[in-house]
Amino acid sequence: MAKFIIKDDFWELFPQAEIAIVLAKGIDNTEDTAEPVRPDLIEMLEKSNEAAKKFITKDPISENPAVAVWREAFRKFKTKKGARCSIEALLKRVQKGKEVGTINPLVDIYNTVSLTYGLPCGGEDLDTFRGDLLLTKAEGGESFLALGDETHDDALPGEIIYKDEEGAVCRCWNWRDGQRTMLTEDTKNAFLIIESVDPERSEDLKAAAESLADLTVKFLGGTTEVQYLNQENKEAQL
Repeated sequence: MAKFIIKDDFWELFPQAEIAIVLAKGIDNTEDTAEPVRPDLIEMLEKSNEAAKKFITKDPISENPAVAVWREAFRKFKTKKGARCSIEALLKRVQKGKEVGTINPLVDIYNTVSLTYGLPCGGEDLDTFRGDLLLTKAEGGESFLALGDETHDDALPGEIIYKDEEGAVCRCWNWRDGQRTMLTEDTKNAFLIIESVDPERSEDLKAAAESLADLTVKFLGGTTEVQYLNQENKEAQL
């Protein structure tokens, strides 16, 4: 059985990091099924956009704690120029009055959780992974085609990435997802993840993970399993 493994080269940089994963299996992420609850999903996302404003009390956005910890983290490894943590991208939209809108049901759910708790959340189609999923430093050249792109932009040596046997899954830790493993209407089994580099936010991470698991089952059915990883617990069965 495949595993999610956080390698030692990651922990050398981020010994206090904590990561929660939610394995969602047997879900229905189709728009047809979501149509009856679409108003509820939209309302939930709108409320989370409003709730996110509590994380934006300073200008520039980089001075807000929820963003500052990630700016500091991204300085510890090689990144593509301009790469920022996913939560900064979401909060920047809120700051500019451009609400985070709908994409597909499961993405809407994890964006809701991300905005509500001020933590980066992401998701991949579990059935697209090839072998184990690793969170590690890139060797360089791991194949990657980002969402919305038409040409490959492969990983840099020393960059923190999620990768499997076929290439990069997400670049610059949680900056950009790839097309190969993206969540779609056809997704039946999903790998969902929430990350924290601030040890003072352990309880927020747990609350966010439980919320993500509960909302996924509520709106998409299936089953969920939550697992927490840290330096003492570096891997999980998928």
